[in-house]
Amino acid sequence: MIAAEKVIISCAVTGSVHIPSQSDHLPITPEQIVSEALAAAEAGAAVIHLHARHGEDGRPAFEPEVFEEIIPPIADGCDAVINITTGGASSMTIEQRLSAATRFSPELASLNMGSMNFVFSGIADRVQRWKYDWEKPYVENTYGHPFINTFEQIEYALRELGEKGGTRFEYECYDIGHLYTLAHFADRGLARPPFLVQGVFGILGGIGADHANLTHMVAIADKLFGRDYHFSAFAAGRNQMQFCTHSAWLGGHVRVGLEDNLYIGKGEHATSNAQQVRKVREVLADLGKEIATPADVRRVLALKGADKVAVRR
Repeated sequence: MIAAEKVIISCAVTGSVHIPSQSDHLPITPEQIVSEALAAAEAGAAVIHLHARHGEDGRPAFEPEVFEEIIPPIADGCDAVINITTGGASSMTIEQRLSAATRFSPELASLNMGSMNFVFSGIADRVQRWKYDWEKPYVENTYGHPFINTFEQIEYALRELGEKGGTRFEYECYDIGHLYTLAHFADRGLARPPFLVQGVFGILGGIGADHANLTHMVAIADKLFGRDYHFSAFAAGRNQMQFCTHSAWLGGHVRVGLEDNLYIGKGEHATSNAQQVRKVREVLADLGKEIATPADVRRVLALKGADKVAVRR
């Protein structure tokens, strides 16, 4: 691993897992997502990881025209690196999932490194009152439908976004085998260092939120990539801050945001993404860590620069 001189804070502001019925603070309209992203950047997030939603009911959206309402005002309002999802939601086709990133050719895009059971149907057991009709079938559907990320689809993303547009990737690894998938594409020259490996823990169907798993993931990544990679980690739900602390302690980077966890403390909903950013900054300060700026991120990840993102204003 390339040990972090300064810790990159990524903020995933809305995602496609959580639903509006779980929290009144989950941003769903374009205006809310923009406001949350800008506030998170002001609080210290150097990378903003973006999904989109249909503003009328919060359904996950893939349409570029929805992202058109989100990306330009964020780019105008802050210097943070914009990281567009290619994961979208498991109900979307690969063409749909890549449509926004293809439209904008961002500096950074997420890329899931393998097919998996990505199960969050348990949300249905905890919601007492549903705001919208789509929510319950949506979460329950994940129990019987895997999240497909074939090698063909991964190669398609690497070629369409990376080779053609110069986008670099946040390689999302939900299990140890996903590291070997990345190594396969690196051996073929389709994935190029420095890699940003994002370890994802605590998703039902992926690797569990056990600290021994985080240590093991770093050990295997060290074996496969040596000093050709940067590491970041997050855990879904209540283990969020613990895994941020562990990742930073090992020399890695961190990710927070309402995509990953709707809470700021036990039984207390987070009121904003910025609140989580401020909290992790306090953790990092206690560890004696400096915080990376967007300029730092562009330098260490060898990004192409904000001026090469296809943002129409």
